[in-house]
Amino acid sequence: MNNETSLTALQVMQDAPVIPVIVLHDVADAVPMARALVAGGIRMLEVTLRTAQALACIEAIAREVPEAVVGAGTVRGIADVQAAALAGARFAVSPGYTHVLGQACRDTGLVLLPGVATGSEIMQAMEDGFTALKFFPAIQAGGVVMLKAWGGPFFDVKFCPTGGITQQNAGDFLALPNVVCVGGSWLVPADALAQGDWPRLTQLASEAKNLGK
Repeated sequence: MNNETSLTALQVMQDAPVIPVIVLHDVADAVPMARALVAGGIRMLEVTLRTAQALACIEAIAREVPEAVVGAGTVRGIADVQAAALAGARFAVSPGYTHVLGQACRDTGLVLLPGVATGSEIMQAMEDGFTALKFFPAIQAGGVVMLKAWGGPFFDVKFCPTGGITQQNAGDFLALPNVVCVGGSWLVPADALAQGDWPRLTQLASEAKNLGK
């Protein structure tokens, strides 16, 4: 995975059982947060584009924490894709999927983990060549039962359920044959960020690394 051009969505999903969904408001938190997660064995870091500082945080992590693979979450259109790639993101995660978004990621060389919640969205993503998908919002859209149902018609698709996934229910999802990893925000709690409690993040990452084993 040292060759940046060889990264695939499936590799992003296979690296650890959990991809942390990270919301950062302060650039000063980005590098110590990333180092803390990497120390616990979590390298794929999804920094959501939900705050004014998100792109600056991605840029700081890409520059200062080479052992991490930083991605952009909440990517919704061409402008997001271009900004994320410019900031140094290696992958993008979207809440939904459009052909335009998929093409924009291909044009910029950004690996995409597209969000789907219905069979039609899965089929659209598959038509465009995407078979490693984010199931979002997982709990609200049917959870474990829905993923089991999709295992038949979409036997060749792998999922990363995100949305409502916790340390307590993650194992139920990871036990499914079509689930490679889950996305979760519990690895980076807001109070731990506020307190600069980096050892707590390392501990949470270490526990997440062993989920499903």
